[in-house]
Amino acid sequence: MVFSVEIQLIAIMVASACSILGTFLVLKSMSMVSDAITHTILLGIVIAFFAVHDLNSPLLIVGAGIVGVLTVYLVELLNSTRLVKEDSAIGVVFPLLFSIAVILISKYAGNVHLDVDSVLLGELAFAPFNRVQIFGFSVAKGLVTTFVIFLINLSFVVIFFKELKISVFDKALAITLGMKPILIHYILMSLVSMTAVSSFEAVGSILVVAFMIGPPITAYLLTDKLKVMIGLSLVLGAVASIIGFHLARFFDVSIAGSIAVIIGVIFLVTLIFSPKKGLIFTINRKKSQKMAFSLRILLIHLSNNANTKKEKDECGVETIENHLRWSKSFLKKVIDKAEKSKYIYVDNGVFKLSERGEKVVAS
Repeated sequence: MVFSVEIQLIAIMVASACSILGTFLVLKSMSMVSDAITHTILLGIVIAFFAVHDLNSPLLIVGAGIVGVLTVYLVELLNSTRLVKEDSAIGVVFPLLFSIAVILISKYAGNVHLDVDSVLLGELAFAPFNRVQIFGFSVAKGLVTTFVIFLINLSFVVIFFKELKISVFDKALAITLGMKPILIHYILMSLVSMTAVSSFEAVGSILVVAFMIGPPITAYLLTDKLKVMIGLSLVLGAVASIIGFHLARFFDVSIAGSIAVIIGVIFLVTLIFSPKKGLIFTINRKKSQKMAFSLRILLIHLSNNANTKKEKDECGVETIENHLRWSKSFLKKVIDKAEKSKYIYVDNGVFKLSERGEKVVAS
């Protein structure tokens, strides 16, 4: 298989494995926990390595998974005291465990190919050089590993989809139904840890976090349906991987960095132009709400002063702005809207309510 194709497939597999779990992290408001986990599991890798002295041992993944769960447990333990908020708890646990790992590496593993840079940065361009034989075919080890991790994550989500969905949106209901949301939660975090450590060699910690959060949060801006959100996350991760790879090759820059940038760009574009939650939609909705509210205020003002001694002054074409205290430009917009909707009309220099306007006030 051509190396460039393998690199893209590895990136797509990592994106899929991360985003399918990241969807639930985003919905549980635990996005930054993923960043903490992807760093603190270095401690699990180091301790497991000291135990087996083999960088290829599956026990490294086990160690990473245990420390990943420990990270979540410590964060939630601190948060449960009500003395420390979750973001502050992450800020305490994350540097503590990660720093211990860095100290252990620098002190006892200086001559071993186990360094912080290799874990944090990763390099997709080198992934195809580490190969294994599958049914007589030479395949990149990273592709096999990430594909297996993706299948495990996909199986977990498919099997426990109902439990995940209910525990995310209503934990109390999940407990009432006997679904054991706490157990599901820690299995999810264990898979996050396993996914992160399995992806480190190929893409590094930074891109793992980008894949874990970027596509899901982008999909969240596009849909309110969980299944669609998961599907969009997978598609967005794959698209970012392909575009990022080709841009990296064109500009001769880091593939992982290029993919992370594309993920960020896709998110920003979605944030601005999303048809339901984007900035443009939000701004237009607020303007529309402001106009509707102001229009109602105008109609109520005219109704309250209709057929009174103050009507000519309060509702006069030339004097109404003195009482509503709006800018001339905004008042003109509101009046134009009211006239266009046939809510008001002018009679002898005074604004009056039409029958349609009176119905709006009465409703």
